Amino acid sequence: MNILGISAFYHDSAVALVRDGEIAYAAQEERFSRKKHDQRFPEKALQNLYEYCRLEPQDIDRVVFYEKPFLKFERLLSTYMQFAPAGLSSFVQAMPVWFKEKLFMKSLLAGYFPGQEIYFVKHHEAHAASAFYPSPFQRAAILTVDGVGEWDTLSIGRGEGNRIEIQKSIHFPHSLGLLYSAFTYFTGFKVNSGEYKVMGLAPYGEPRYVQAIYDHLIDVKADGSFRLNLDYFNYHVGLTMTNRRFNRLFNAGPRKPESKLRQLDMDLARSVQVVLEEVMMKIVRHVKKEIGGDQLVLAGGTALNCVANGKILKEQVFKDIWIQPAAGDAGGALGSALQFWFQNLDQPRSADGRNDSQKGSFLGPAHAPDAIRRFLQDEGIEFQELAPADVPARVAELIDAQKVIGVLNGRMEYGPRALGHRSIIGDARSREMQKIMNLKIKFRESFRPFAPAVLEDRMTEVFDYDYPSRYMLLVYDVRRERRRALEADDLARSGLDKLSVIRSDVPAITHVDYSARIHTVDRVNNPFFYDIIDAFYRRTGCPVVINTSFNVRGEPIVNTPRDAYQCFQHTNMDYLLLENFLVAKKDSERIDVDEEWLKQFPMD
Repeated sequence: MNILGISAFYHDSAVALVRDGEIAYAAQEERFSRKKHDQRFPEKALQNLYEYCRLEPQDIDRVVFYEKPFLKFERLLSTYMQFAPAGLSSFVQAMPVWFKEKLFMKSLLAGYFPGQEIYFVKHHEAHAASAFYPSPFQRAAILTVDGVGEWDTLSIGRGEGNRIEIQKSIHFPHSLGLLYSAFTYFTGFKVNSGEYKVMGLAPYGEPRYVQAIYDHLIDVKADGSFRLNLDYFNYHVGLTMTNRRFNRLFNAGPRKPESKLRQLDMDLARSVQVVLEEVMMKIVRHVKKEIGGDQLVLAGGTALNCVANGKILKEQVFKDIWIQPAAGDAGGALGSALQFWFQNLDQPRSADGRNDSQKGSFLGPAHAPDAIRRFLQDEGIEFQELAPADVPARVAELIDAQKVIGVLNGRMEYGPRALGHRSIIGDARSREMQKIMNLKIKFRESFRPFAPAVLEDRMTEVFDYDYPSRYMLLVYDVRRERRRALEADDLARSGLDKLSVIRSDVPAITHVDYSARIHTVDRVNNPFFYDIIDAFYRRTGCPVVINTSFNVRGEPIVNTPRDAYQCFQHTNMDYLLLENFLVAKKDSERIDVDEEWLKQFPMD
């Protein structure tokens, strides 16, 4: 049986195919449309699913959408009536698309799947299903935290066998995710895409405003339940996240996107990150008390906050945690399909406690070597064809020589993280590599840290914790013995001046607070990438490389060989590896990076 899950019309639309209970395919529309966070119906992703899985539309047995439109419309109407007339302008702006499209979702979907019956699941049920069903746990507590679904902004429940039960929820307009997004907006980043930038900016600031947030913006109870003071926000009635009262609280207005970062922005980022972590810890402890057990699974956009995740794990309230790699709305496509298979059809499920069924999140399309060779030949691109067995040693040699390599291999990752199949990799030991990759290759903000990819069986040689992080969703610290003793001048630096301080013997992946967003690589789930890092380790004694997504600022991660080559041509990457085909950057092809060049890449 082929069950198709779809998420669309808010942000990060996606499709997923569950075949007889097994995850067969999942991908976001943005990778095909080349529009970042594309919210439109995932038509291109759906077409690729048909082609890659060799299906016709009539082969789909069930179609499941990741939320219930009428419930969402009910929330919109109820919110307007509660706050009228304050929300009139946003209400009027929202209505046309609802009356034209969203209220008639079933008819819209029927146009793509004539004769098929269309099913709907609740937004948070789809999130919960995406977290529990692929997890390695036979039973687990479930925590979903995001901006908002239909009504729910936070929900807790339990999963056991093939059943999920949501037990408690917090409802809109009170939302931990929207609180964080309000600060995302205020610090000049784009809501629903820039939250991870706030997380990355936080270590540059001081937690000066934590008490102000607790005093004025959020009332948190001992069990982690909370209410926001809506007098300071505008998202429930207007077209912005915050209002003038919020401005007065912090004696400033929102930072204009692309403008210089203020110390205020860094301090606010740090402060809201501290609040998020503290509230999440209270919630997790309450979940432990209510649900019990040793396993916890998480989903929802807030579950992408890997700093908070790492602290939750280290507190060991739950012995084991598992986080859906596509924790945001894209994951709703997978969750809705899994929910229907296990819950609606009552199909059996088993889990061994160790291995998940996410398949490394390598769930998108792959490209055959013959097709890559034809592409390179047709485009007149010079290349070297390596024997597959020689690829790891050759790439390790290039990394050791301080070269930056774009890699396209195997099936594309599902979710926002590149995990070695659509990655840019480099030497974590380099003192200059973070600056080089940010400004000359990624064309992004200089404060942004890079993630380490580390051999899972050697992670404790570099980092302070030994729990696997195969989906780059946990933050650990660099071990003390790897850190460099800082001089008084180094310690005196503040704000973005902290960036120039060398803090460890793997400086390119060591953030200013000694943290790192870990990607552990094991040979079973990710043999290609493991062999590259292992070859680098045998060559240098260092089991870590830089792993960042294969894209530039403002663009989605690459999908096809053509996408990869175009990105390679428009950056100063040194080499491009397409499966076992190696392309070198000629000196004449290098670009001069200046402010005019950077302007063509928007902040988000």
